[in-house]
Amino acid sequence: MTESSEATQITLERYDWSPDESDKDANFKHQVATYTLADPMPTIRRMSRNLGIPVGCIARYILVKWAASGSDALLLAGPVVVKQMAEVVDQAESVGTDEEKLAAYEKLSHIVSWLRVPLDDPEWRPGVSKKSDV
Repeated sequence: MTESSEATQITLERYDWSPDESDKDANFKHQVATYTLADPMPTIRRMSRNLGIPVGCIARYILVKWAASGSDALLLAGPVVVKQMAEVVDQAESVGTDEEKLAAYEKLSHIVSWLRVPLDDPEWRPGVSKKSDV
């Protein structure tokens, strides 16, 4: 077996965490503590049985899919849009005032609004206007 195809055993554990809002990873740790209260195995076993795919393959798929979701999101949004959004946030953080943060929110809401156009209007196509007189 190659290294990437070796079987790996893991123990699914609950994560007990005492909230510490000063921890820069507090939001993530809170989510881990919350989501690990549930047992994913009944769902994974059912998927395995219904689809005829081994439990380990389903679990591996879920882990890899989640781990790759950040890259997937970047590819979907596009590096230019992500850079623009990051610049808006960085600018607001560097100034640090509530007014600048509110202005950043306004700028980000415009970017998100632009990104949502094809989702909100399934008939939308680039370069095509709905108005026949244009």
